[in-house]
Amino acid sequence: MRQSLIRLASASPPLPLSVQQASIQLIPPIPLYRRLLRAHRTLPPEMRFMGDSYIKSEFRLTRSTDNPLHIIAFLSQWKLYLDELQQSSGQGREVWRGKKLDTDSFEKLSKEQVGQLYELMHATKDVWKSPEQLEQEAKDAGINSQ
Repeated sequence: MRQSLIRLASASPPLPLSVQQASIQLIPPIPLYRRLLRAHRTLPPEMRFMGDSYIKSEFRLTRSTDNPLHIIAFLSQWKLYLDELQQSSGQGREVWRGKKLDTDSFEKLSKEQVGQLYELMHATKDVWKSPEQLEQEAKDAGINSQ
């Protein structure tokens, strides 16, 4: 009996060695979904609307996935995103601005994903303008309307 307990204990995964490894641990889909939407409450209204609708559509599309590798990758990437959101809001930053996509991650994307990323870039280009750009557009609109 003792041998089987030792074998069982050795078969279990080791405890995480660092905080980063601990944060990678998966959260079940529904609690993760709720926590993501809750974390978006700190974002400006435009970012929150776009982020919430994106999360909802991605979780809806992935609901019927049966491949365990896809499910684990999906949940782990959303968990990393949640950790970044929570970390930036915990540091007192005003708005989470995201991060640049590294070359390795970009090279792993399929052609369809690159196309979606390109469309997203163009869709968000007009939404995120500096205050100077917005003032200049307001002045131009005021001049043109007179």
